[in-house]
Amino acid sequence: MAVVKDTKQEGGIGRWFRETRSELRKVVWPTREEAIKLTRIVVLVSLAMGAFLGLLDLVLNSLYTLLLGA
Repeated sequence: MAVVKDTKQEGGIGRWFRETRSELRKVVWPTREEAIKLTRIVVLVSLAMGAFLGLLDLVLNSLYTLLLGA
């Protein structure tokens, strides 16, 4: 059985760019102020998580050293 290709459909990179551009038009972009606020939140949460994990590592490392007596 032969496979028939529909020549009416346009494929390839041109179609991908058009569809991508169409989807990007639907995006609601944040304002400058919103972007700055969200960036601050991400930085603060990252710093807090880094401090928490660093403290947890210090405690567990101390406990490990204490248990092994090294």
